[in-house]
Order: sequence, then C-alpha cells, then structure tokens
Amino acid sequence: MAGLRLIVGLGNPGPEHARTRHNAGFWFVDALAEQAGARFGLESKLFGETARVEIAGQSVWLLKPATFMNLSGKSVAAALRYWKIEPEEALLAHDELDLPPGVARLKFDGGHGGQNGLRDTMRLLGHGKFHRLRIGIGHPGHKDKVTPWVLGRPGRDDEAAILRAIDDAIGVLPLAVNGNYMDAMTRLHTPRPG
Repeated sequence: MAGLRLIVGLGNPGPEHARTRHNAGFWFVDALAEQAGARFGLESKLFGETARVEIAGQSVWLLKPATFMNLSGKSVAAALRYWKIEPEEALLAHDELDLPPGVARLKFDGGHGGQNGLRDTMRLLGHGKFHRLRIGIGHPGHKDKVTPWVLGRPGRDDEAAILRAIDDAIGVLPLAVNGNYMDAMTRLHTPRPG
C-alpha cells in the first residue's frame, strides 16, 4: 500500500476550541509540526492551514481545516485535488469517543462512527478509503452528554493521557509514511509495559 503524503488533523478553528477534546486531531498535527520545526500558514484555496514536514525521509503535508468540524471535508477534498494525492495516501487524525484517553488506534476505511469531520469527508469523497488515527477521549457515559463532553476541556490526567497517546502515534508514523501500516498498527496497538 502507498505511504502517507497528507496528514489532516480534524478540529474546530479558534482559540476557544484549542484545548477541547474535539480538537485532538489538531493537537496531533500541531505536535508533528512542532517536532519538525515547521510553521502552519493559511492556505485560503484549501480552506485551511498547511505545513510541510519531513518524516522518514519523505515530504508530508499537514493540514488543519479552517472550516468547522462538520465541514472538514471541503478542506480535505480541496487538498487532495490540489496536491494530486489519493485518499489512501491520507491520514485523518480525530478524537474518538469509543476509546479511553491514552489510547490511539490506526485504521483504514470503515464508517464515520458519528464523527462529523469524517462524515463530511466521506460525503464529499463518496467513500471512506483513507487512513484514520483515532485518538481516544473517552465517553461521558450518556449520549445526551456527548456534545458538552467533546466541546469541553479534558481534566489534567486525561489531557496527559491524550498527549501520551499522541506521542505514541508519532513514534509509529515513520512506518506508516513508508507504507508499513501493519507494523505501525502492531506497535501502536500493543500495550506498553508498565
């Protein structure tokens, strides 16, 4: 399978959303850019902010849609077209209610699981054949509490756990960028000792 050429972080723009659970995808690409010493710049024709980083000797684009979460697909589709990147060469990083904080999982294809950024991207592409990095944020326990939960800030322990999962995911990215998804998944999905 082809390696990764585009990594998209899903989130909501604006400082009031910066540290919310729903922005875990932004946290991920921000951490990648920071490690690489790259800066995001606004790219209006792609409806988002972009940066370019090198991972495992490959040049990879980072994208943060400047649309709101439920319109993320507009930015993702524009970037794929503009850079002539196939959907299967893209990774979308997003918050995942069904995983606890501290857990990150790689996945290819599948449904959107109610995640609005994935839902909009799949609506515009007509399929879900792209890679996902599911960053666990935990579930509040009741569906009526989901919206305030995802739009709220995690407590200190949860935030530390989410950031740890992001570090773990960054650690396996070189494998994914080179197309070794099975190895990347095995390493990321195997619980660390301790």
